[in-house]
Amino acid sequence: MRLDQKVALVTGAARGLGRACAVALAAEGADVVLADVAGDVPGVPYPLGTASQLEHTARLCREHGVSVLVQQVDVRDRVRVDEVVAAAVERFGHLDVLINNAGIAAPSGRPVHEVTEADWSLMLDINLNGAWRMLSAVAPVMVAQRAGSIVNISSTAGLVGYRNFAGYVTAKHGLIGLTKAAALDLAPLKVRVNAVCPGSVRDSDWVEGRMLAAIADSLGIDAAEHEQIFAAEQPTNALVEPEDVAATTVWLASDESRQVTGSVVTVDGGFSTR
Repeated sequence: MRLDQKVALVTGAARGLGRACAVALAAEGADVVLADVAGDVPGVPYPLGTASQLEHTARLCREHGVSVLVQQVDVRDRVRVDEVVAAAVERFGHLDVLINNAGIAAPSGRPVHEVTEADWSLMLDINLNGAWRMLSAVAPVMVAQRAGSIVNISSTAGLVGYRNFAGYVTAKHGLIGLTKAAALDLAPLKVRVNAVCPGSVRDSDWVEGRMLAAIADSLGIDAAEHEQIFAAEQPTNALVEPEDVAATTVWLASDESRQVTGSVVTVDGGFSTR
């Protein structure tokens, strides 16, 4: 129980990597605050997590005997972000971990000169500005405690470029920059900030993932074969599993990584080493 008596806030917790991380944290003893927009967002061309999926994540976490607080939040809304953090502290008295996971894969699928300003702004406002809002809301709590771990979920798109994904690549590169800058700012105050860069993660049934399918759709890849196509690009010839990413976030959340800050941890089957 590496996270016993800790409290972790996970954004984008309704499904996908957010669900995998939340359940892994709960399995290690952390009480969890599960945050998600829990509804569709205009301009995002695929269904996002729902309120019922968020509640299902909560049930999976409670099976591990931990306390759970469910919160609906759009990370573009700073007022609501602050309310969620305040509710977490009011409920549990402290907040030790932030898994900054909320994000979208599309609108994408166009060369950079064809991206509309609306699509560009939407992608950055959720994937980068939203992460900054959460970090900046949580950091004062952790600074006051002189303890805390913030884990930003970036991507291999934060390390390399991808055709027709300029907005996503820019946001994920920016998230790594935010990680390094925040780590330096907060290190003297005993708060750690790290990033995890997953590669192609399987849309596992138990987490109800949609991210890889959304990317495939943006690229025009056949839906029936998209997992095999992405796996063929991995040096390991296998997709990353949600549990692989979740295990890394647990380690970064725990005291086992107490001297790790400003780091970028890749979980990509070797993809970014090519």
